[in-house]
Amino acid sequence: MAKVVKPLTNTEIQQVKPREKEFNLSDGDGLILRVKPRGSKLWLFNYYHPFTKKRKNLSLGAYPEVSLAHARQKRLQYRELLASDIDPKEHKDQASKASEREHLNTLKKVATDWFNVKKTKVTFDYGEDLWNSLENHIFPKLGNYPISKISAPSAIEVLNPIAAKGKLETVKRLCQRLNEIMTFAVNTGVIFSNPLSGINQAFESPKKKSMATIRPNELPDFMKRLNSASIKLVTRCLIEWQLHTMVRPSEAAGAKWSEIDFKNNLWIIPAERMKKKREHIVPLSEHTLSLLETLKPISGHRLYLFPSDRNPKTHSNAQTANMAIKRMGYAGKLVSHGLRALASTILNEQRFAPDIIEAALAHVDQNEVRRTYNRADYLERRKTLMTWWSNHIEEAAIGNMGIANSKSGLKLVNTK
Repeated sequence: MAKVVKPLTNTEIQQVKPREKEFNLSDGDGLILRVKPRGSKLWLFNYYHPFTKKRKNLSLGAYPEVSLAHARQKRLQYRELLASDIDPKEHKDQASKASEREHLNTLKKVATDWFNVKKTKVTFDYGEDLWNSLENHIFPKLGNYPISKISAPSAIEVLNPIAAKGKLETVKRLCQRLNEIMTFAVNTGVIFSNPLSGINQAFESPKKKSMATIRPNELPDFMKRLNSASIKLVTRCLIEWQLHTMVRPSEAAGAKWSEIDFKNNLWIIPAERMKKKREHIVPLSEHTLSLLETLKPISGHRLYLFPSDRNPKTHSNAQTANMAIKRMGYAGKLVSHGLRALASTILNEQRFAPDIIEAALAHVDQNEVRRTYNRADYLERRKTLMTWWSNHIEEAAIGNMGIANSKSGLKLVNTK
């Protein structure tokens, strides 16, 4: 007949005295209170391993930190595991390791792993802007949280103050970036699902705004203001370079001397610096070559065409041209990126072939066959376009644009 064990009481546990050697008090069903010679009391769960059938002890914690009632709850949990042939100690160790992994995989840690992959697919400047937005807006409050503990309400709470300031475009981008990080975490097995998939629905959508630009007939006034503006020579050259080459602000600001092919008069921008991660070739007109001659004494011995004023070993900030244009009186009217829109408008008005204009703007052709053909054929046709565009800018600068009978008057070029 099985021995009946009398359950322990709180009074009995409190009053038990230590002995010269440690001894056990049993509560039944494997729950033991081990009393040490110095008076400490430790709860143990004694059981048979479900497969080896060997006796094992599993510590449940010390009394009184773990009360009698709590110890009995743990005993019940472990007996339920044994009923399913699960070793409680192995289960506890696995849960402990999972908890440790959970706390190591903070939002910032997983975001760092994600960014190490992401930055290989975007330009350096875009990647820097992306990471800075997380550093400034997300990591201060959520960066040290286990990513598995990040919820939609917690993310929305962080984004609400930004939305309240009317920075809806920033909120939209942060929602996109948080979702990319969460999707990365799902795909790498860190979490099982993305809890932030719908957080953008908690905010107003930003109103779409075209890049501020000027009308074609305002180009002469722009060139007049640029020529008389109180700005550094390198900045003036940067603005003109961007205007003539029709590239994006970051692509212009980061231009390197090693990218210039003087033999063939080409500027070859490597794929890693382009928005679409495809190499872009810009035919250089006489005016852009003249700009390079102006820059040579200033930066010809350096890495970048347009070195930073504070640290010449780095390039000018992509916003440098923007700030200068703003000081010229174009705040809210024109941004440096809008120079591309101005070029597109004028070139389309002059009936240049749309495909050539798109190629000049580095817009990727979705047709793979046509894109391969464009690379070889369009380069020659784009040289004509770039020469015309530079001449047009120079005519605007000297005030001769629109004079039909001028010797240097602009002529329509058939590029179809």
